[in-house]
Amino acid sequence: MKFFSIMLTCIFAVCSQAEAKYFSTVVIDPGHGGHDKGCQWGRVYEKHLTLDTSLRLEESLKKKGYRTAVLRRSDCFISLPQRVSMASKYRSAIFISIHYNFTWRQEACGIETYYANSQSSSLASYVHNSILKRIKCTNRGVKTARFYVIRNATMPAILVECGFVSNTAERDRMRKAWYRQSLADGIAEGVGYFRSRG
Repeated sequence: MKFFSIMLTCIFAVCSQAEAKYFSTVVIDPGHGGHDKGCQWGRVYEKHLTLDTSLRLEESLKKKGYRTAVLRRSDCFISLPQRVSMASKYRSAIFISIHYNFTWRQEACGIETYYANSQSSSLASYVHNSILKRIKCTNRGVKTARFYVIRNATMPAILVECGFVSNTAERDRMRKAWYRQSLADGIAEGVGYFRSRG
């Protein structure tokens, strides 16, 4: 009986990994929007940066053959519960929320990626490392957090902080198309690693 129990545990573990590995849709969540501007410095608004990066990510993923769903395509407001509800309609999916960072310590810089549970940790690591291969910046690491959208998502879910709007050097870079495109391509590459290696 003990051997049988161990075998069942192994089978369930393999099935769980397979479910994460063989997803069919990437749900992309551009943070903020509408009256929720997100972080801001002068005329640089997080809501605009997240939308542009998300649409670039969608294009990068489509070129790789992935099916995508973007939760907003214009400057509109969507509440956090609505985002989770919209994402939950997609079965066999993963969830990526795009954000930019801010702090009053203007020297703070770099990219960090968050996950809320164990099923999302490898996705966060693959995406984070792939971004760093394309962009030279401070590595702020892969971390756990209880942000609403990733905590309540019913699928592997991560939140990527793509740099600090409050940092002069990073703000100058994120205003350039090449930077946002590099982010998008890095995230898409990380998704590919996650799918192929589980």
